[in-house]
Amino acid sequence: MRVEEVSILAARVLSDERLKHTLGVADWAEDLARHHGLDPVKARCAGLAHDLAKGISIKDQLSLARQWNLLNYPEDEQNPHILHGPLAAYWLEHYYRVDDTEILAAIANHTLGRPGMSPMEMLIYSADLTEPNRDFPKVDKLRQSLYDDLEKGTLECVKGTLIYLKEYNHPIHPLTQLTYEDLQRRQTIGTGSKKA
Repeated sequence: MRVEEVSILAARVLSDERLKHTLGVADWAEDLARHHGLDPVKARCAGLAHDLAKGISIKDQLSLARQWNLLNYPEDEQNPHILHGPLAAYWLEHYYRVDDTEILAAIANHTLGRPGMSPMEMLIYSADLTEPNRDFPKVDKLRQSLYDDLEKGTLECVKGTLIYLKEYNHPIHPLTQLTYEDLQRRQTIGTGSKKA
């Protein structure tokens, strides 16, 4: 997957507002990748591709998820706005012949996370939440935490998401809760490091 190709695709399928966000994610992901010794090109590609399915209507996202067997939890159907990551990854793999599993996993899991996330998955999950166009209380603290320690910073991002969902009485997907518990466990047993 080449940066130029995914840039053209993103510009073609995303709204101007969504493209601005996507470019912010790609820039921040590339910066974090360089800092943590990850592949900056893969990070940029995943950042550019993470929301490719976001412009598809919710009804069509649900229909495609059924057709492509991407519904794994009852909550997937109850909250279909979370399906755009797996849909984008499936689309890229099967229609654009992208075979880089690291990029595909980062795209697929950028909304909910998953237990056992790779550094690239953590990076895209967190960059989506903290990209430069995001402005909410403590976002600068989250950015610094991600820069200092990718795993610990991702744990803080997931924790912030859970707090937000509880505060506004939104449903919590099991994968997000499991992601939080996994990252907490990893920190407790000492797998966290200054670098990913």
